[in-house]
Amino acid sequence: MAAASLNPFRTLQRHRNFRIFWIGQTLSLVGSWMQSMAQGWLALELSNSAFVVGVVAAVGSLPILLFTLQAGVIVDRVPKLRLVKLMQSLLLLEATLLWWFTWSGHITIPWLLVLAAASGFCGAFEIPARQSLIVNLVAREDLQGAIALNSSGFNLARIVGPALAAVVIANFGLAWCFGLNALSYLAVLVGLAMIRLPAGVDSPIAATTSRLSGFIEGLRYMRDTRPVAELMKLVGVYAVLGAPYLTLMPVVARDKLGIGAGGYGVLLSCVGAGGVAGALVLAGVGAQVRRGRALIASGYGYCLLLVAFAFAHSELGAGIVLFLTGFMMIVTNALANGLLQTLVPDAFRGRLMAAYSFTVVGLAQVVGAFAGGAIARAIGVDWAIGLCASLMLAYTAFARSRFPELAEL
Repeated sequence: MAAASLNPFRTLQRHRNFRIFWIGQTLSLVGSWMQSMAQGWLALELSNSAFVVGVVAAVGSLPILLFTLQAGVIVDRVPKLRLVKLMQSLLLLEATLLWWFTWSGHITIPWLLVLAAASGFCGAFEIPARQSLIVNLVAREDLQGAIALNSSGFNLARIVGPALAAVVIANFGLAWCFGLNALSYLAVLVGLAMIRLPAGVDSPIAATTSRLSGFIEGLRYMRDTRPVAELMKLVGVYAVLGAPYLTLMPVVARDKLGIGAGGYGVLLSCVGAGGVAGALVLAGVGAQVRRGRALIASGYGYCLLLVAFAFAHSELGAGIVLFLTGFMMIVTNALANGLLQTLVPDAFRGRLMAAYSFTVVGLAQVVGAFAGGAIARAIGVDWAIGLCASLMLAYTAFARSRFPELAEL
């Protein structure tokens, strides 16, 4: 019985709706990673400018930073499954247009920017809606396992997507990365149409105030509910200060380790493989651990491993450290997400997940990446990563002393 209870896939086995959802989302994420890699390469081909490549990436993330907090109010007031279907349909349209413009030779930098912004705008609504939907697909006791499995799908896609994109680009051309991504959204929509929720499970919260009042109400809830406030601060610090090591990975690979583009891909794969392993371990352990204590322990491990990576001087050493870093990073993120989703009442779930998305996607990719680059330019890439990791470590200790109840969550 004990061995069976450690099965990381038991949530998939027990819940048909989540099984359909997870398969579809993992396929979609493979397509999204393919599109992300091909989009950056396409921007470089069209402009021959690293700056333009960065602008295209930033434009894709900026709508999440600007709109996802307001989107959380809408997520709480409409059926989440319906909203996810709508956003996935729009993302299918965006990927199809990107495929057509590239395949026909009509793609330009302005069109690429418009379509990247459209994808980010849809993501501002789709990400919190999808995160909020998970609790409706599983039993409450399986929520942590479901969130961990969701993370495993993301990291599996991070390994498979870029590798598959490289094969497709070499044999069929850039356009077909976008075409396959469009097909992946179609597969998701078929799966979403197969989900059957019990009556009343996905019922929206009745709107009794304006959207602005609902937005302010959500912010007050997060500010005044101490466990949620402390967890969100920790998530924010980790998101912003943890982003630079991924942003600066190409610089580490080329200038510090001297391993080129192929080595860079290997380093990213190590992070993804570690993330898959961490997510599966967490899914297997599930609710059998004290999640607050596990969060503190994994947070310390994540910070210390980043310090070690900052001063790694060989490809093998860096790869081993990055595997362990990916493991701890995903365990930390999934535990924080699971605790937040356990604490929040359904009336605020969409707004809290919107704030979570705003932090881990918007702030990390816009503020964290920019700050990491600026610091690296001033003091060097290894010291930049080490400084950010040290600040994370200091804040972890501060949060532990400031809110000792965290260990009991």
